[in-house]
Amino acid sequence: MSAHCCQPPAPPAEGPNPAFRRALWIALAVNGLMFCIEIGAGMRSGSIALWADALDFAGDAANYGIALFVLSMALAWRARAAWLKGMTMAVFGLVVLGRALWTAYLGTPPEPFTMGMIGLLALLANVGVAWMLYAYRSGDANMRSVWLCSRNDALGNLAVMLAAAGVFGTGSGLPDIIVAVIMATLALSAGITVMRQARQELRSTAQPADTGMPHQHH
Repeated sequence: MSAHCCQPPAPPAEGPNPAFRRALWIALAVNGLMFCIEIGAGMRSGSIALWADALDFAGDAANYGIALFVLSMALAWRARAAWLKGMTMAVFGLVVLGRALWTAYLGTPPEPFTMGMIGLLALLANVGVAWMLYAYRSGDANMRSVWLCSRNDALGNLAVMLAAAGVFGTGSGLPDIIVAVIMATLALSAGITVMRQARQELRSTAQPADTGMPHQHH
């Protein structure tokens, strides 16, 4: 999970592609479903790392949603949507950090079996989405970011599984808390970065365009 993953994938350079749009819809549905599953599993197992990983799925779902709904709109509307997404990511990151501190205070370890199984399911979901979108790569920076995001998402899933193994082996909730804090901090940083970039884009759209014509003096 990182700031470059917050840029929505652009359509292929050759123009609108119905198959590509269908793939984005499927990716949006998969990421939205995994967000709900991990939030529920996190509450059931007491794992904060699952909550943090759910934030990653929410961010990816927002990427695909923006790609489908606002990329054809004016820059100002895309910037507003990005700012809202960044704010949501930052707030959720703060919530996860607060929950991690509260869990550390209580000292109750999460249930590792649920953590490991949901982490594996999330890994399979990310690999499946990356495999599906691979056929529509165009080679530009926006589409290459999809593969960077897929790599980072898979690393996050592996981190959750390692945390589950750590909890199982030690009987302590510390591995879960450490992974959650790292992932939530990255999400908070990425959200702030997106909000700053969105503000810059909004300011640029508010400035009058320079036509390059010399000013006439009366």
